[in-house]
Amino acid sequence: MSTAPHVVVVGAGALGGWTALWLVRAGARVTLVDAYGPGNSRSSSGGETRVIRQAYADPFHADLAGRALELWRAEESSFSRPVLERRGALFLVQEPRRAFAAAARANFAARGVAHEDLAPREVERRHPWISAHDVEDAFFEPGAGVLHARRACREVAERVALEGGTVVLAAARLVDDGEAASHVELSNGDRVAADRFVLACGPWLPRLVPELAAFLTTSRQEVVFFAPPPGLAATLERSAPVWADLGAAFWYGIPGGEHRGFKGADDTRGAPVDPDGERRVVGDDTLARTAGYLARRFPPLAGSPVVETRVCQYTDTPDDDHLFDRHPRLANAFVLGGGCGHAFKSGPAIAEIAARAVLGDGVGPGRWRIDRTSSAV
Repeated sequence: MSTAPHVVVVGAGALGGWTALWLVRAGARVTLVDAYGPGNSRSSSGGETRVIRQAYADPFHADLAGRALELWRAEESSFSRPVLERRGALFLVQEPRRAFAAAARANFAARGVAHEDLAPREVERRHPWISAHDVEDAFFEPGAGVLHARRACREVAERVALEGGTVVLAAARLVDDGEAASHVELSNGDRVAADRFVLACGPWLPRLVPELAAFLTTSRQEVVFFAPPPGLAATLERSAPVWADLGAAFWYGIPGGEHRGFKGADDTRGAPVDPDGERRVVGDDTLARTAGYLARRFPPLAGSPVVETRVCQYTDTPDDDHLFDRHPRLANAFVLGGGCGHAFKSGPAIAEIAARAVLGDGVGPGRWRIDRTSSAV
């Protein structure tokens, strides 16, 4: 029998899938379990596209995003289909977010990340579909772009299986004796014993670990896709950058991607959600508010019909940073989550840190520990 530790990873999204892959490559025996499948529509890693960027005010997250981009580039060659699309990212900035822009530029300079400062008039010259009338500052990050999310989750899970891991489609319940976990009971009737366990199941994490219920909050996030006019559709689909509008609210989107339409969303946190029972239909108020914003910022798309909508969710910590730590009670189990709307892009790098800790001393960054904000737990 192999002496390699057996690790069960619960959750095949942005964090669990990559953690499982790094564990396999480090020599562990790995079982990756997901209730609905990698990139499924109930998960926070579902949907078609995500933005990847290195524009962060926090130096730690700038480093994390930079490492993740390196890993996405390196690993994509092993996938059966491309998952990274280099379009660049355009940031439109107004006074409430000027400090973010300054800090992001400082991090670019310190790390040698290419960027270009743009005057509002230059934004409109390059992109006539944008109205920058109220924009005070702008910059462009050419190395940023789009990740194909659902596709990437499936590709990572396929690599886990191809490289020696086991991928199981089933819900999991962790069984323990109060001090250590012994196995997971699966909804297909199987029991899987292991040496160590990683719970990386996004919005389901508080269900598996009730001690985290007051530490993690899961919010409803609504996304709308609009049909651009025929004369503009080809330009948006082929060469337009992803965008972020940093004002009193934080709007962001992707102009095109596999001809699904012009994606736009407000990053403001929505109401609490139940990931299993949530009715994933976007409300009329969101449709109206998003259409109104679109008409102001992107005038040629005014009146464009809605072609698709999506209800996703964010799982947040009190300080909007990630979570990696030992289970509050179980010495051989770990919790990994708190995506906070940023985990997909940085998933490979977050998981790299987590996998190393799971097979090592079990210690991750102090800023990701549960007790970093113990008063909030």
